[in-house]
Amino acid sequence: MTRPIITKESANLKFDGKFVRLFDLEYDAGRHYYDATRRDINDLVAVKSDAEFLNMLPDAVSCFVILNVKDKGARLLLDYEYRYPTGQFLLSPPAGLIDRNDQSALDPLREAAVREIFEETGLTVKETDRVFTVNPLVFSSPGLTDECNALICAVVDIDDLSVLNQKGAEGTELFNGFELVDESEARAILKNGRDKNGRFYSLYTWGALMYFISELWK
Repeated sequence: MTRPIITKESANLKFDGKFVRLFDLEYDAGRHYYDATRRDINDLVAVKSDAEFLNMLPDAVSCFVILNVKDKGARLLLDYEYRYPTGQFLLSPPAGLIDRNDQSALDPLREAAVREIFEETGLTVKETDRVFTVNPLVFSSPGLTDECNALICAVVDIDDLSVLNQKGAEGTELFNGFELVDESEARAILKNGRDKNGRFYSLYTWGALMYFISELWK
């Protein structure tokens, strides 16, 4: 089937905020679809060529942080971050936007992941730790938005958990502690569909839990 072609000329800006924009994508004469995005018209996913689409950078990174804790084994590190649209602290993997400095790095995804892990957890990823891309780009909810994340795994050897902190919160970021879950606890969270407080969580948390118990990171 021939897909609709959306151009810069047929993408009309309806709202332009500091952190989000809303475009009306006219994909056929008189037919419209709305797209919430972080991007401007020149970087809008809907108007990219196939080559541009296949080579684009995501908006952000979500980090599957697995700690090899001395004498305790592997733990998945998650945090509780306040997510304003839900009005709740949600169990989440460390995550954040790829900034301009990251984009100019040799490996933008790794650069952003290492920075975000430090800012949100206090962990310094060492050269001897493993950092690798699980998926270079996944879309959050493509029926509503072109927002997309890379999934990055960091396997960090650690002796002292006291280094964990959330002092690096910036702007609207608000955190409320960590969860270090072992495999059985991860399975329980997945089975229940809720965290230990009975709250729902994001698809990225689900992905982090699934990746951890799958042992694909080993």
